[in-house]
Amino acid sequence: MNHIDLDHRHAVVTGGARGIGLAIANRLIASGASVSLWDRDAELLKAAQNQLREKSSPSIEIVDVSDADSVNAATEATVTKHGTIDILVANAGIAGPNHKTWEYPVDAWKQIIDINLTGIFLCCRAIVPHMLRQDYGRIVNVASIAGKEGNPNASAYSASKAGVIALTKSLGKETAHKDISVNCITPAAARTRIFDQMAKEHIDFMLSRIPRGRFLEVDEVAAMVAWLVSEENSFTTGAVFDLSGGRATY
Repeated sequence: MNHIDLDHRHAVVTGGARGIGLAIANRLIASGASVSLWDRDAELLKAAQNQLREKSSPSIEIVDVSDADSVNAATEATVTKHGTIDILVANAGIAGPNHKTWEYPVDAWKQIIDINLTGIFLCCRAIVPHMLRQDYGRIVNVASIAGKEGNPNASAYSASKAGVIALTKSLGKETAHKDISVNCITPAAARTRIFDQMAKEHIDFMLSRIPRGRFLEVDEVAAMVAWLVSEENSFTTGAVFDLSGGRATY
């Protein structure tokens, strides 16, 4: 594992209690950062905190990223505890059910957009002002290859992740006058508990689209994110970084 210097930096990782978020938190800690895990599942948060305690003492916040008051409260609590937020990895998200667009349940559509897109907006909205004041910040928003290509039977998820890409580009331009980098990643599918929300046919479809012939490993995501949130990433902003195993065509 390459060593990336994140000493004296504090990171917030949303959806940090399991899967990709937990792997990212683990890699950031290994690189010297202190970490706050944000998640809505209190039990999983405690388990993740205990798992990481051997290496660090991550703080935890129970947060519903789709609720502005919850995000604002968690931001203030984190700044009070740690004095700063240098890094935001906005990872929390859900897949939702698989349906044709014209049959998609309206409530499910709204929930997916609220968590996957509005949730990232609310986290950036709350945390960016702190970064502006300190003239430093690194943000990585977790989108998806589905946001580029549009997966069939997953219109809500695909649309939400396309929105994340556009949000990232807008925010990157707005903060480019400061030492703030805002980028997003577009991973192919990784075998995490998010698969529990998907039909087997959809999982098989996603695998068939990956030229490498396997799913993404969570540690591979964490490795890319660790560099993107480092000081070395001092020029690139508003960009999209693929983790698609050769699937992406643009």
